[in-house]
Amino acid sequence: MEQEVFQGLKRVLEQNIEAALVTICSVLGSTPRKPGVKMLVYADGTTVGTIGGGCGEAEARREALNVLKSRSTKLHTLNMTADIAQEEGMVCGGVMGLLIEYLGSQCPNEQIQFYQDYLNALEKQNFPLLMTVLEAPVKQLIGKKLFLSNTGEVVGDLGQENLNQAGLAYAQSTIKYSKAVLMNLDSELTFIDGTRSKAAYRLLLEPPSSSVELLILGAGHIALPLAAMAKILGYEITVVDDRPSFANSVRFTMADRIVCDDFAAVLDSLTITPETYVVIVTRGHRYDKVCLKKVITQQAAYVGMIGSRRRVKALKTELEEEGIPKAFLQKLYSPIGLNIGAETPEEIAVCILAELIKVQKGV
Repeated sequence: MEQEVFQGLKRVLEQNIEAALVTICSVLGSTPRKPGVKMLVYADGTTVGTIGGGCGEAEARREALNVLKSRSTKLHTLNMTADIAQEEGMVCGGVMGLLIEYLGSQCPNEQIQFYQDYLNALEKQNFPLLMTVLEAPVKQLIGKKLFLSNTGEVVGDLGQENLNQAGLAYAQSTIKYSKAVLMNLDSELTFIDGTRSKAAYRLLLEPPSSSVELLILGAGHIALPLAAMAKILGYEITVVDDRPSFANSVRFTMADRIVCDDFAAVLDSLTITPETYVVIVTRGHRYDKVCLKKVITQQAAYVGMIGSRRRVKALKTELEEEGIPKAFLQKLYSPIGLNIGAETPEEIAVCILAELIKVQKGV
């Protein structure tokens, strides 16, 4: 959830303000924003956040004001056809499915309490995965919510115990969620491909953040093409090195953050989350060891390190002798990347990114 919407939603709950929460739950074709993006609309028409601006957002705002009048949650299909988009100076012509929820004094207490618990879990960095019912044979289930935090805490109810179990089973799979996804289930609550079959149930699963961080430790020749390609794929890029001639904004124009300092000092100050992918490509064994020792026991989605099998095996033995549990060291991906016979820095960057995608997709 974007910070401004988080703060706006917190204010709505604390001050008992009436508002409509608009969430993009599906997209088809070219759209300005993706599933999971939210916007708050207040009773006076003011908004917090954006689902893309232009004619599409204006229509969503009108529908949100209708929800505030009716005080009932609804689903709305926003069709941004090419003709309308051109009139408003937009380049989008896709379709967005929106969930528009009423929040305010007429909400059930349990709904308000759920959102308070959810925002609290976000604030504590418990990384809650949020599930929302979008379609169900029983219409009263639409809008029901549940979240699973990384502490194992489950809060909320999807309205049916077997639906809760199916949603949690999906959420606890090996997939690393970096963007909102639709879960499609048939009437027996079996997962199906929603593009081929009509789903009896559709649930939206939202990670706590839509951004995935790639932490590149080492700013050498591999780091440059890796950062450039990863940026195209939508990663938030952080590059760390202790050499000013390497770790600078002239070389890494695409990076979101560049830190030039001692590796150990930097890693002591950075927060590594389940949405952080760590790539260790420093200039030598000594620096690799410092970095690996700092990150391998943390909750990163991925830790990979460049190096030969012999060198990596020796380094892992050293760290185990220094007290790092073997179970943590076994999480290391090394030699790094998929084996595609890569030789050049650019080819190695491709094989690293391919492995990141593989881990992220759980395949």
